[in-house]
Amino acid sequence: MKGWLARLAAGTGLICAALSAQAYTDTSKGYNLPTGVTEISQEVFTLHMWIFWICVIIGVVVFGAMIWSIVFHRRSKHPKPADFHESTTVEIVWTALPFVILIAIAVPAAATLIKMEDVRDADMTVKVTGYQWKWHYDYLGEDVAFFSTLTAESNAARQLKSGVDVNAVPNYLVDVDNPLVLPVGKKVRFLITSNDVIHAWWVPEIAVKKDAIPGYVNEIWTRIEQPGTYRGVCAELCGRDHGYMPIVVKALPEAEYASWLAQQKGGEAPTETSAIVGEPIEVAAAPTQTASDAAVDAPIEVAAADAAQAPSKDALVQKGESVYKANCAACHQANGTGLPPNFPSLVGSSVVTGAPVAQILQLLKGKNLMPPFGHLSDADLAAVITYTRNSWGNDAGIVQAADVAAQR
Repeated sequence: MKGWLARLAAGTGLICAALSAQAYTDTSKGYNLPTGVTEISQEVFTLHMWIFWICVIIGVVVFGAMIWSIVFHRRSKHPKPADFHESTTVEIVWTALPFVILIAIAVPAAATLIKMEDVRDADMTVKVTGYQWKWHYDYLGEDVAFFSTLTAESNAARQLKSGVDVNAVPNYLVDVDNPLVLPVGKKVRFLITSNDVIHAWWVPEIAVKKDAIPGYVNEIWTRIEQPGTYRGVCAELCGRDHGYMPIVVKALPEAEYASWLAQQKGGEAPTETSAIVGEPIEVAAAPTQTASDAAVDAPIEVAAADAAQAPSKDALVQKGESVYKANCAACHQANGTGLPPNFPSLVGSSVVTGAPVAQILQLLKGKNLMPPFGHLSDADLAAVITYTRNSWGNDAGIVQAADVAAQR
């Protein structure tokens, strides 16, 4: 009976291992390290293969000697064991040979490691900041910065009982709304840090992996040789949604990158990371008044126009629910009860039910583990604040985009 159970357990283990291996090949395009698209990634791959074959040879020799000894020196063939004790020659060989092998491995590996850390003479610098659970990219000296989060399609599909077929979602869980765009052939220096907990920025195909540590800045660099889209993940367990903060690097030819950068500087920023479902609610500006109009009851007319064009409470709540599910529910939960003590409940919260200014400033600037959400539009922030102030038994009035703009 025990033998049958052992065979069943072994067979089940082999099946699970095979399935795991298949899942790995589906996502990594093979069982081996990627060759990558940078000089460093190719050096790392070469070192990996060299050391792998050294280990294979050592394994064959060691296990071969063990098996040969077991077979040809078994008790039935040689009942009298050897009676020698020491061999100076053998001692010298098995001491010197590993030393030579380690030196042969260490010298080229150390040279590659030194090269990986040499961030001098970079053509550009990008600051990467990890948040729970998104990335922020700041092109230093270019006045271009944005957040990068999981796409709305993947975010909606991953929700419990969403009813969405994840196989129909393009690049499920490994796609973002705003990829990091870099030029091909340029040395890019990364400054990597974190706003809250330890994250790790890892893109295998460009051979970049560095911890993002709060209060500390790590440096690393890359030079991508081929245009394309390269995907990575956070490689440090950083909390509840650790698995939902992918990295996407889009490498463009230099001319296309220059065009993209000019577009960002021209005011057409990347799509905001609110991951909203549905069309945004726009707050129209008051009509332009002539001098004669302004002379008669101007404040009253402007106020009336603003009131007429501002979204209603119901529209704000409906819009705010979408914003909340995309940006806030992961920490504060769909029912607003949060995950105390790190993520407090919003039900009856003194911040949510108190003065609107305090809640607006907290969303704009962040507090404790809560990152700032200043990348969201005034309309989105007004909607989500109104939603939280009028949900789960809260009844604390509404906030308009103009109120958010006044505190930004």
